[in-house]
Amino acid sequence: MIRSTHRRGRHKVFIGMAPGVGKTCRMLQEGKEARRDGTDVVIGLLETHGRADTLREAEGLEMVPRKHLRYQGVELEEMDVGAVLARRPQLVLVDELAHTNVPGSERQKRWQDVEALLLSGLDVYSTLNIQHLESLNDLVAELTGVVVRERIPNRVLEQADEVVLVDVTPETLQERLREGKVYAPEKVGQALAHFFQRRHLVALRELSLREVADRVENDVLPSSAPLRERVMVCLANYRTGKRLLRRAARLAAAMDAPLLALTVHDPNRFLSREESLIQEQCQQLCEDVGGTFLRVESSDILPAIAQVAREKRITQIVLGQTMRSPLRALFRRPLSERLQHQLRGLSIDLHLISEGLPAQPTNEDV
Repeated sequence: MIRSTHRRGRHKVFIGMAPGVGKTCRMLQEGKEARRDGTDVVIGLLETHGRADTLREAEGLEMVPRKHLRYQGVELEEMDVGAVLARRPQLVLVDELAHTNVPGSERQKRWQDVEALLLSGLDVYSTLNIQHLESLNDLVAELTGVVVRERIPNRVLEQADEVVLVDVTPETLQERLREGKVYAPEKVGQALAHFFQRRHLVALRELSLREVADRVENDVLPSSAPLRERVMVCLANYRTGKRLLRRAARLAAAMDAPLLALTVHDPNRFLSREESLIQEQCQQLCEDVGGTFLRVESSDILPAIAQVAREKRITQIVLGQTMRSPLRALFRRPLSERLQHQLRGLSIDLHLISEGLPAQPTNEDV
C-alpha cells in the first residue's frame, strides 16, 4: 500500500448508463481544457476500442506508456502506475474504472490503481458505467439478463469529489451503435438484440439519473427537503411484521421510493427463539421486496427511530397500530403521538396500519 505525506488527490468520475454515451470523450475534453488552463495532464490509461471520435479527442494529450505483462502465453497491457507516479503530473486521465487487471499485477482492480494515485496526491479523472456498481449488480441482472462480473464498491463513487453524468437518450445511443461508433459492425446486431434493447437502456438510464440525483441531494442539499420520497417501516411487533412490511412495500412501490425496514432492539431484552426466527423471516422478506433491513440497538426506541429518520432523510413512516384497552388509553398517549413529538421539525408523514388487539404486551407499551 502506498503511503504519502501528500494531500489526497481529487477524484472526478464521469458516469453513464452504458458504453457509447460519450464518457471517455467528455473526460478527454475536460482534460484538454485543464491543460489549456495550465494544468499538467497525462493519460494514464485510455481504451479507445477503435472509436475514431475517441482517438481524435485524445490528440495532443501526453500518454504514459503502458506496462506489458504476459499471462498464459499472451502479452497484455495495463496502466503503469509506477511510471505515472515517476512522471508526477497534476492530473491523470484513467478510463474504465471497473476494469480487472491482469493476474500478477500489483493490484487486482483498476479502481485500486486509481486509489494509489489519489493517495500520492495526484488528481484523477475516470469513467464508469452504472451497471458496474456493486449494489446494483442483482438489479441490473434482473433488468437486463446480463450478469456484470466487473464491479466496484459503492464507496469508490461515494468518496469521489465530483460525479458527472454523461447522458444521451436510448434512441441516440442505439443510433450510435448502428453507425459503428460503439462496437465493430459484426457485434452490432447481437448488442441491439440483448444489452442494448431500448427497455434495458431506459432502466439503466433511470438508475444513472437516480444515482446522481441522490448524490446531489446528500451533498448539496443536506438541510433541504428531500428530492424524492423515502419509506421506512418500523417493526416492533414481530408477529405482524411481515404483514406490515408488505403494506410498506406496496406504498414504496406506488411512490417509486426506496424502502427501509427498521427494528430497534433493546439490548437489555432478549428475544425469544420464536421472535428471532420471525425477525430473520422479516429480514428475508425485506430483501425479497427490494428493501434494506436495519437493526439498531437502543433502549430508547422513539429517539432511535427519529434519529434514523433524520439520517436516512425519510419522508414516509409506516407504523403498526395496536388496539389498546380503555384503561391503557386513559393513562398513556399512543405511540404515534409520542413519535410525532420526536419528529418535530421534520416533514414526515405517518401511516398507521391496524394490527388488531395483541394477545400480550408489545413495544406499543414503551
